[in-house]
Amino acid sequence: MTATVGTEGIPRIFERFSPQALQGFLRQMYLIRQFEEGAEQAYMRGLVHGTMHLSIGQEASAVGVCSVLERADYITSTHRGHGHCIAKGAEPKFMFAEFFGKDTGYCRGRGGSMHIADLATGNLGANGIVGGGLPIAVGAALALQQEKRPQVVVSFFGDGANNEGAFHESLNMAAIWKLPVVFVCENNQYGMSTSTERSTAVKRIAQRAQAYDMPGVTVDGNDFAAVAEASATAVDRARSRQGPSLLECLTYRHRGHSKSDRNRYRTKEEIDSWIARDPIGRFQHTLMSHGLIDEPQVAALVASVEREIAEGIEFAKDSPAPELSSLTSFVYAKAPGESAHVG
Repeated sequence: MTATVGTEGIPRIFERFSPQALQGFLRQMYLIRQFEEGAEQAYMRGLVHGTMHLSIGQEASAVGVCSVLERADYITSTHRGHGHCIAKGAEPKFMFAEFFGKDTGYCRGRGGSMHIADLATGNLGANGIVGGGLPIAVGAALALQQEKRPQVVVSFFGDGANNEGAFHESLNMAAIWKLPVVFVCENNQYGMSTSTERSTAVKRIAQRAQAYDMPGVTVDGNDFAAVAEASATAVDRARSRQGPSLLECLTYRHRGHSKSDRNRYRTKEEIDSWIARDPIGRFQHTLMSHGLIDEPQVAALVASVEREIAEGIEFAKDSPAPELSSLTSFVYAKAPGESAHVG
């Protein structure tokens, strides 16, 4: 599916947004890209421990989906979830602090790259378990339905998760109860080093929606307009309590699976062909070609992102580490009237 266009060739979904909002989405995409590049450099300098999974090249799917969500709506994320977090409204400085294991991080330094949550913006959390966010999203959607609240839930997951039992169980349950949830598969072609052609029987993951009697749509995941349009349809359906949808965004990660990936299973030609379809450049070109942004505005936007990233890294560096005495604090949920400290 590609984005539909109006009489003047402008993507019809753009009518939903002001020029300032569209410029803001471009800024978010730059912010995600530069955040991850900054995180990658920090990792290489030894400031970040463990591993991390970068979504460089996948910015349009995160921003396109979240562009049609309200702040009060919810998302569940994945081990490759930095973009989702920022697209839903998180501040990079608190994300960097979390990466650095600092007390000012979103999870007080306990979660790290794969487990960031930001409840204030509706981010119920990333998940190190493949497909782990799917049943959580279904549970949240069930709670919304039972409480007759108007919000919806979006569950991001990768192509590798579509072969997990949690995927099928979650779609089935959501369909039976017509829950207000949208399942978004970011198909970046590989589950670790295994291609979807070798791991998945169907040609398009969206085809699997047919088994659960829900709409299934495949879009160009590097085209902001196509992602936003399909997401708007699915979100509007969920918000009107007509039930769930499955959206497959075809995209590509420019980096390896994780920082330990030597990337020997992909050819340079394949990587270069996808880089040529970079989502940021495509969205920027679309906005400029329709007079929705100009070169000075782009330059100012990029400069502001560079400042925010630099300031965020310094904030994280200068933030205090957690006290050893608080080791078991902020780890478990507390019952009413109980202290957050456990142990």
